[in-house]
Amino acid sequence: MTLVIGPLDLPSHVDEALAVQAIAFGLGPDEVAVRRQIVLRHMQYSGARALGATSEGHLVGFVYGMPNSRTHWWSTVVEPYLRAQGNAHWLDDSFVITELHVHPRHQNRGVGRRLITQITDGAAEPRSILSAIDTDSPARGLYHSLGYTDLARQVHFPSAPKPYAVMGAPLPLRRP
Repeated sequence: MTLVIGPLDLPSHVDEALAVQAIAFGLGPDEVAVRRQIVLRHMQYSGARALGATSEGHLVGFVYGMPNSRTHWWSTVVEPYLRAQGNAHWLDDSFVITELHVHPRHQNRGVGRRLITQITDGAAEPRSILSAIDTDSPARGLYHSLGYTDLARQVHFPSAPKPYAVMGAPLPLRRP
């Protein structure tokens, strides 16, 4: 399997990327439709960028993010949780990983690690933040191995059935 990671024109490949996310995250058609609009809006933000992982011409993983802004919806939701832990300053001068998904057939092969390290290597900000479902999982294990630590746990997003953890790491990310 030849894996190529490079810049992704996410608005042009949004349906292909969301197909990967739907399989990896277990999303139904209604959730995909909502996320499609969110992705397209996010990619209009200043500094937003995406990388894709392709194998044999098919997108098997993607990541996108942007410099964080306290005016973005995600920041307004997580700010009280971070403030309660004394970590609200992490919302400033941070590159937020908005989404990172790898098709299950390609997981546990370093694809997610390569995507997140490459996108953060290009960040001007001194640190990175993200949110992940607040449970022991391969994704959280990956983030911890890269130097991310829990900044707030049991973060509840409207309409999300499970709580999330907000995690942060200094850049560049730790390499194994």
